[in-house]
Amino acid sequence: MDYTIDFTALTQYDNLEFIAKQVVEGFITGLHKSPLHGFSVEFAEHRQYNPGEPTKHIDWKLYAKTDKLFVKRYEEETNLRCHLVIDNSSSMYFPVQEQYSLTSLNKIFFSVYAAAALIQIFKAQRDAVGLSVFSDTLELHTRARGGTIHQKMLYRELEKILQPIPVDRQKSSMVTDTLHTIAERINKRSLVIIFSDMFETETNTEELLLALQHLRHNKHEVILFHTYHKKMEFDFAFENRLYKFVDMESHDEIKVHSNQIREYYQQAIGDFFQELTLKCGRYQVDMVVADINKGFNQILLPYLIKRQQLY
Repeated sequence: MDYTIDFTALTQYDNLEFIAKQVVEGFITGLHKSPLHGFSVEFAEHRQYNPGEPTKHIDWKLYAKTDKLFVKRYEEETNLRCHLVIDNSSSMYFPVQEQYSLTSLNKIFFSVYAAAALIQIFKAQRDAVGLSVFSDTLELHTRARGGTIHQKMLYRELEKILQPIPVDRQKSSMVTDTLHTIAERINKRSLVIIFSDMFETETNTEELLLALQHLRHNKHEVILFHTYHKKMEFDFAFENRLYKFVDMESHDEIKVHSNQIREYYQQAIGDFFQELTLKCGRYQVDMVVADINKGFNQILLPYLIKRQQLY
């Protein structure tokens, strides 16, 4: 069952964490009403006591009720290490927004909201989370940690991204180099979750996938959410007329009639998607094609499935 958030009703709240909570609550409600209700997304206050551990954290009141020993869990205790990676290059700001709007998402807005919702689930499940943001450089890299203070810092960093793209902004995407750098910086085995359109100037798909393989070689599990606008970037649903197309990263321009290039474009983009899918499968990278117009369930559900496989 899909669940739709009324973003119009939320525009009065300029708070990413609040919106993320609404997205997750709606998602969980939908899970409970669907055949896929078996996923655990509830917060665990306790864990079983293991013989030999210190007894100072045993919940004796719970012992009196259950006759079983449980230990209180604290925010620094984590189950899984997760690392969010967001492509903040200029191409991720397509479609271009004239002003900030929750009702009209581009690729970067979608990725930020999806990442924020995942942080809510990490919090509920006591998972540690880190964040990397990149474009032509690695703009931000944090270690994976648990705790409310760390999570609020991540929300603040994500909120900085939620700004309209400046007219003169020109940030190319260095997906390959950045993923190699991140693979070296994440020291402990983690689940790495990437949001990117995987567009990179002068780099072939093989080199992109070798960077993903670097993460796998370092024993990380990887989910690639291949973020795109299906109607425009895949279907090429432009009217039958003359357009000026502008490369958002290089600012190169071309004037052409949409019908003249539609067939060629659809063939090229279809080949790119197919090659990316096949090579992700070869390197054991979970690739999820994420259309920004289809909501956040397509993000949250694959994550829960992957997490369940890891436990």
